[in-house]
Amino acid sequence: MQHRTLGKTGFSISEISLGTWQVGGKWGEPFSHDTADRILNAAVDAGINFIDTADVYGDGESEKAVGRLVRSRSERVYVATKCGRRLQPHTAEAYQPAALRGFVEDSLRNMGLDTLDLIQLHCPPTEVYYRPEIFELFDRLKEEGKIRNLGVSVEKVEEGLKAIEYPNVTTVQVIFNMFRQRPAELFFKEAQRRDVGLIVRVPLASGLLTGKFSPQTTFDKDDHRNFNRDGQAFDKGETFSGVDYNTGLAAVDELKKIFPNQPELAPLALRWILMFPEVSCIIPGASRPEQLLSNLKTEELPALTNEQMAAVREVYDRMIRPQVHQIW
Repeated sequence: MQHRTLGKTGFSISEISLGTWQVGGKWGEPFSHDTADRILNAAVDAGINFIDTADVYGDGESEKAVGRLVRSRSERVYVATKCGRRLQPHTAEAYQPAALRGFVEDSLRNMGLDTLDLIQLHCPPTEVYYRPEIFELFDRLKEEGKIRNLGVSVEKVEEGLKAIEYPNVTTVQVIFNMFRQRPAELFFKEAQRRDVGLIVRVPLASGLLTGKFSPQTTFDKDDHRNFNRDGQAFDKGETFSGVDYNTGLAAVDELKKIFPNQPELAPLALRWILMFPEVSCIIPGASRPEQLLSNLKTEELPALTNEQMAAVREVYDRMIRPQVHQIW
């Protein structure tokens, strides 16, 4: 397992890490502590040392599973969680320091930890990034020993650029993949200049970039890939990276032609992301240990060639860019 530095946190983390949204639900399967324990322990066994969760994943059950893992293992495992999405309604006005403090303290209790390695604002409305009092709260929490670092999870490049103006923002979590390439144009350079760590989520475009879906593929009624395609529940960009499903399938067919001798697209899609040195880690999820081990095949692949990188960009420019580029 290769490691990269997570910006000014100084943490040396596995470049392939683990996201736990799937562990916590909204992917068509109910939360299971047994499944969570198997996935999490398999991740650490494989050399993963950075795990991303959130208080809303499984209504706190994902955090409990992550905390149980950390307390049971001798390895140093860095834990990132998120706060803010429990606000109802989820509006800029609802973001208040007292509420966020409460969420941080709830996460500490959920995980049975004294300190959070990284707490991230969980895709707040854009207006929140323009309120210094929200960011100042986390300086107090750091002084109290409740957190080590503050980060943000963003929907839009604009939000990431604004967030890194705050000196205490150490990381930004952003959607970046073969179907969502805009962050690499300006944002990556600005983040690197400020020594901000970049955590890449939705690296496989909600599974589209595995190359295993077809027009006949169906998703459970409780799976966000079924109920959120038009943004009915949360930002549309979180589901298939905002790409129309059939357009995505057609683009996947084009991507497969670039790598004719490779049986699986998913490891190549992850390797493509790791070609960008500004990226600190990617956090693909897994609904079972076998998916996690498949993602780790990425480490066995050679670097993509300049010709392959250019060909991926051409597919994006021709088929995907008009749908997503200027939105996020």
